Parts: sequence; structure tokens; C-alpha cells
Amino acid sequence: MAGQVLMVQGTASHVGKSVLCSALCRIFHQDGFRVAPFKAQNMSNNSHVTASGGEIGRAQAVQAEAAGVEARVEMNPVLLKPEADHISQVVVMGRPMLSANVRDYFGLKPKLWEAVHTSLDSLREDFDLVIAEGAGSPAEINLKATEIVNMRVALYANAPVLLCGDIDRGGVFAALVGTLELLEPEERQIVKALIINKFRGDPSLLTDGITWLEERTGIPVAGLVHHYRDIHIPEEDSVALDDAPMAAVEPVLDVVVLQLPHIANFDDFDPLARHPGVQLRYIDSPVRLGRPDLVIIPGTKTTIPDLAWMNQRGLSQAIKDLHGNGTAVVGICGGYQILGTKVSDPGRIESSIAELDGLGLLPLSTVFQGTKETHRINGAVIAATGLLARAKGMPVKGYEIHMGRTVGEGFAPPFRIDDRADVPVTAAGSLEGALDSTGSVMGTYIHGLFHNGGLRDAMLRELARRKGVSLPDVSSELDMDREFDKLADWVRASLDMDLVYRLSGLNRDYDAARA
Repeated sequence: MAGQVLMVQGTASHVGKSVLCSALCRIFHQDGFRVAPFKAQNMSNNSHVTASGGEIGRAQAVQAEAAGVEARVEMNPVLLKPEADHISQVVVMGRPMLSANVRDYFGLKPKLWEAVHTSLDSLREDFDLVIAEGAGSPAEINLKATEIVNMRVALYANAPVLLCGDIDRGGVFAALVGTLELLEPEERQIVKALIINKFRGDPSLLTDGITWLEERTGIPVAGLVHHYRDIHIPEEDSVALDDAPMAAVEPVLDVVVLQLPHIANFDDFDPLARHPGVQLRYIDSPVRLGRPDLVIIPGTKTTIPDLAWMNQRGLSQAIKDLHGNGTAVVGICGGYQILGTKVSDPGRIESSIAELDGLGLLPLSTVFQGTKETHRINGAVIAATGLLARAKGMPVKGYEIHMGRTVGEGFAPPFRIDDRADVPVTAAGSLEGALDSTGSVMGTYIHGLFHNGGLRDAMLRELARRKGVSLPDVSSELDMDREFDKLADWVRASLDMDLVYRLSGLNRDYDAARA
């Protein structure tokens, strides 16, 4: 018997759909059910590599972790990675298909829908419940005829829909009612409950509004989910960078990340934001740089255009000046490529710009060619100087997502890769990354670098030693299981779980621990 599907849709982007789906995945997992996340089409440069080497949206990987299962490409069969205005790389079943503009993309919809519904069917065969997430709003009139991610999925799966609105940004009643008004009758019929998300304040102040909403729409409000601050779940959208939390401890180190136009995998830096004594800032202009202790150039979907943007803004020269005055610089993935002397794209794979000089802080060059590299990795630190003076021998795990081949000489590789999950590695391992002769400029293709607690702490303490300050002790690493459990408890207390269970089609008292 095929598994059930429960769908969460929203009145707009960034209303909390992804986090709510993570919570529901955790709740049903806690209750003993086999549950999986699903998002037919995701648009994000924040991505994840599955064990098979496929690429999916980071949010679905987080939801899979909440559900206690291994992420797989069927959980996000279509991933759009923006490269420029109106152009995105189209990743289907974990592999790049092509780069397409909006009009070309519409022509791909029949083929993409095949990947969507076969993926959903596959998940339903393996799980008791699929928590499906919509994208944006189901009421985008200009997109409805060809959409493959919202109501088309719900109608295909006969899935009840929880419609979520964000009260924190205002207008939630208009957003919920307006969305329902713009749906077709058969679409409105499958919206079975409403959720008001990110509420702050006294719930009694909303009593009259909720009563009016239920009477006006004939649909029950399943809950009022309060805004939280002490639960750490990775965000999907880069708009979340504008709401970065304040440091809980007086910072002694200032770390800056460039907020590139096409920044990718920005959750690489979440552990830095939580590290006691560290102030993490995202900046997009030289006037906001200040005199940081560390500048990080992050990953980007389009290296050369973002390097050109840095040049135009004066950030390239500002970073070189800072480095000349003692600031350490780290580049991750596209940021690693930018640190070199030259970046070339002779086949115009990423943009119309064939070549551009890099910052010249590392003696290497990058040429875009061949297929995209997507691998999970395990390795170790082999350097023992500069930023890595305290880190030699420490384990490193993460993942690679990049185009291009980077070569050079006159630098020390800081890492050894002992295992790539989906491809063979020689017995001696392979060398990775670059560290300059001073040890203060480092580049690597390893995403998730700062999620390695020992390595992160060693690098930060070396920066603190150079500055003549002391970092507070780190009591423990973030326990994601604990964070998911906290999120589940928070949402359980906010929602009418009896209603949610009735809509899911599952028996709340059912014991899923079956032989």
C-alpha cells in the first residue's frame, strides 16, 4: 500500500515552510513512522550531496536528517540553481541537465513532471508518510498553468494541504484569504487547515482574528506557531542572512563573509555564528569591511561574474589591502578559485565572460571544463602552519560541489582526502586545497569545513593567539538531534496534532515498531 502524503504550502517564500516540514518529519519519526521529505522543485544555491553523489536542495537534506533517514535524490528531483537574471542551471535527479532561461524552462516541464511524479511514487512505496513542501505561493497566476511543485503535486497525490502564512512580516490574514480566493475550486477543497507562523506576543490578542479567519474561509486554523530564537535549524533562503542573530558572548574575533550575489551553501558558516567569542558579519561593500581578523570568500554559483562584482565594488582591492596588513583570508569552493591568479571559462559554462584575473593571493589558476564534481569526502589536515598550526592530523569531513580544475605550484596542500563516498580514492589518498607560504591564505573545495568542530576551534584559537586575545571555552558541539527534538516539541505544542494526524491518514496510536 502506498504511503500517505501531507503537504505544506505557503502564502509566499520564506514564510517558514521548510522549517515546519522539518518539524513534522521529526514529529512523525518520533512517533515511530517511516517518514520522508519531498519538494518537487527547489530554487536554491544552498545544496547538498547525497551518498550517491547526487545534488539536492539543502532544505530537503535537513528534513531527511530530521526524519532519521538518508537523503536521496528523489526527495528533490528538480533543483534550480540561479546563475544570472532569468537563467538557472537545471539539476534533475541529482545531475545537471542544462542551463536554461525562463522560456526554455517552460518547455522542459513535461519531462520534469515525469521526474517529479515518479520520485514521489518511489518515496510512497518506501515510507508510511511523505511530507511534501510547496514552493513560493500556489496562487502565482502567471505560473499556475505549468507549475509542478504546488497544487499539481497535491492533486496528483490526493494530499491534504496545510497552508502557512507568516505573521511576522504583516498582512497574514490578507495573505491567507487572498491565496484561497485565487485558487481553483478543486484546489481550495484540498486546503484542510491554516497555520499562522512566526508569531510574537500574547496569543489572546489573535483570538478574534482567528475566529474571523475560520468563519470567513470555513477552514480550521491548525495552530499559531511562535517565533523561536534558541533552536538552530539551517535556513534555506539567503534572505535569512539579513536576520543574523546577535552574539550571546562579547566577541573578541571579527569574521567577515562576503555576501556575493550568487552566494552558495552559506550554511557553511553557521557554526562560526554560534561560536562563543566570534562575531560573524555578512558584508557587500568595502565600507562595511572594517578591520576583521578573518575574511571568507564563500562558494558561488557563478565564480567569474561574482569576481567581476567584487572588482566593481572595490572589494577585491580592499581584501588584498587587508591581507597586506595581516588579515587572514579563506576561500571556499568558488571563493578558492577567486583567490588564484586567473579564472578561465573558455566554453562559457557559467557565464559570457571567458576569463578574469583573480585576487592573486594564491599561485594557482582555474579552468572550467568537464562535468560537475559532487562528492561527500572524509580526510585529514596535513598542514601544520599558519591557520592550521594547531590542527595537523585532525579529521575533516564535508562535501564537494564544483565545476573547474584548479592547478598551481608553490603552495602547500592543507588536506588529504582519504574517501570520496561515490568514487574510488587511491590508498595514499589525494591532496586538496592550497595554503600560502605564510599560512594566512587558504583555499579549499570542501564545503562544511567549519562544521568540523576540532578544526574550527583550532583555526579560531590560532587567530585569537595572533591577536593576543582569548576565546571562551566551547562547551559542546551543536547536537542536531537535540535541535530537531526541540523544534518538534515547539511545533507539537503549537499545532492541533489530533487534526494533523487525521489529515495525515495515520493512526496516532499506531505502533510502527513492526517485525
